[in-house]
Amino acid sequence: MNTYRFTFRDATLDFLPSGALHWPDEGLLCVSDLHLGRSERYARRAGALLPPYEARETLTRLQADIDATAATTVICLGDSFDDDAAAAGLDEPVALWIARLMAGRRWVWIEGNHDPGPVELGGTHRDALTLGPLTFRHIATADAVGEVSGHYHPKARIAGRARPCLLADRQRLILPAYGTYTGGLRSTDPALTALMAADARAVLTGPRPVPIPMPR
Repeated sequence: MNTYRFTFRDATLDFLPSGALHWPDEGLLCVSDLHLGRSERYARRAGALLPPYEARETLTRLQADIDATAATTVICLGDSFDDDAAAAGLDEPVALWIARLMAGRRWVWIEGNHDPGPVELGGTHRDALTLGPLTFRHIATADAVGEVSGHYHPKARIAGRARPCLLADRQRLILPAYGTYTGGLRSTDPALTALMAADARAVLTGPRPVPIPMPR
């Protein structure tokens, strides 16, 4: 697997082509913004019809990353479901698939702004989680030190094409959205430029993760 290896707050991390973050020394895989149930929520709230395959595609990638890394801990950084009703109304095959992925692993659901309440899928539910030098939460904070977050779905443009990306500086990491049908916020947006240091980099997803200076 092609990965981008880097050191952050004394932790050696691998950014995977899918947008997941792997911490090999801890056997930990971190993903953000799965937004499972998005097509169902669109149909329920807006009458918009999207192909109903997003959960299958997202979980296929997640299973592949878990298998490839042999992760024993999985952290989902919030907005794992598109809303509470989507979490409660999972199709049985999807719910069973998630249960199989969780079996035998430490699984942590970080609360997000789309799914603030607990879901009845087991695992641990936390507002934030600190492990060694890193703190995992959904939305970045202004005074971050060793923070890993998501929420913004960052994207950066290279060769005329915008791709989901990891944003990284010395104090914080912001992961891209992992789920299918998730949009994105350009790295040039003031919400992101205000958070990231001047020397921040963007690492683009794709068959081989590509690091570039964060476009501003």
